[in-house]
Amino acid sequence: MINIYPLTNIYEKPLNSSKISSQMIYGEKFSIIAKNKDWLKIKTNFDNYVGYIKRKKFSYKLHCNYKVAKLKSKIYKKVNNQFKPTKKFLYFASKIKAYSFNKHFLEYEKNKWIKKSDIKKIDHYEKNFSKIIKLFLNTRYLWGGKSAFGIDCSALIQIYYYYNNSFFQRDTKDQIKSIKKIPKNNVYDRKQLIFWKGHVAYCLNKKYLIHAYGPKKKVLIMEIKKTINEIERNSKLKVKGIRKLDVI
Repeated sequence: MINIYPLTNIYEKPLNSSKISSQMIYGEKFSIIAKNKDWLKIKTNFDNYVGYIKRKKFSYKLHCNYKVAKLKSKIYKKVNNQFKPTKKFLYFASKIKAYSFNKHFLEYEKNKWIKKSDIKKIDHYEKNFSKIIKLFLNTRYLWGGKSAFGIDCSALIQIYYYYNNSFFQRDTKDQIKSIKKIPKNNVYDRKQLIFWKGHVAYCLNKKYLIHAYGPKKKVLIMEIKKTINEIERNSKLKVKGIRKLDVI
């Protein structure tokens, strides 16, 4: 099945009171493991993430050929040959099928349009990790989130790989296991991930990192040493490990 909503929440349990554990963005594929009247137990195809979503209509034959390359792309309606903006968006890395084109817009569903300048072809590869992660600066922190509406620390790292059609785990406990370990020598540099229990940050250079930081409620750039000290002081957590990404 394929998600055809800008965002679909994935819950820990099939209950309205359950916590959100992750999300699917438009065009994301998943398999149904079990279902009842109100809920589907699913596993996402990209990262094998298992959880529960509310039962509604999805697609099974969407052949995507473009993807959203901006932080968010406003959805338009065509009324009397004029494109009128709605209050809804498709989010970064959403994968769509283009059915028709206008000079400045493409139609991805019946009378749902986004700007052509906001998209890239589905096989476009963005090599620059920092370029993607910086798109989310000042985005609010949201546990389980993975879009401009709200994002958490592990999704901020994973979204680069999803955009580039490459596998990467969803949770920090799995991410830290999947990347080659480098010595913990308190010397930090670009392309490194710093892990704590339940948290991850990306080093932009020897002095600064970027992360989706719960206590500050947003994605922000902070000094590395200041961050390590702050997390140890406030959360009683020490650096768990350092990993090096094979990116530019």
